[in-house]
Amino acid sequence: MTELHNGFEFSDDAARIDRELVHRWLSEDAYWAIGRPREVQDAAIDGSINFGVYRVGSGEQVAYARVVTDRAMFAWICDVYVDRSVRGQGVGKAMMEAVIRALEVLDVWRLVLVTGDAHGLYARFGFETLESPESWLTKVRKT
Repeated sequence: MTELHNGFEFSDDAARIDRELVHRWLSEDAYWAIGRPREVQDAAIDGSINFGVYRVGSGEQVAYARVVTDRAMFAWICDVYVDRSVRGQGVGKAMMEAVIRALEVLDVWRLVLVTGDAHGLYARFGFETLESPESWLTKVRKT
């Protein structure tokens, strides 16, 4: 657990994750996860390294991020969400700083993420658009 600023703390303790809240945030308010079933979200949490930001004292969760990784060469930062009530207070930036520090311990070679609206935030941490996007492929399951 690491104290951030303005009365918030960062934790990588998966037991602290408010799964119901995270599911609500993502399935109802995150453009990339609208309608995601709870069981899918729970499986994603179980298969990932999870991070949360909480109010000091009350323990109320105000932000979430998870990382899918092989813990050696590759890590994908995903499902980054900051509660609307604390946006603009530096919580997202502080959480990303803490996530990056936590991943430095793993010494992975490549960090990736996908965003439709926060390029400026992630650029602060050294993320760039793909040099050769034509080399990357994706396969998406059709529902």
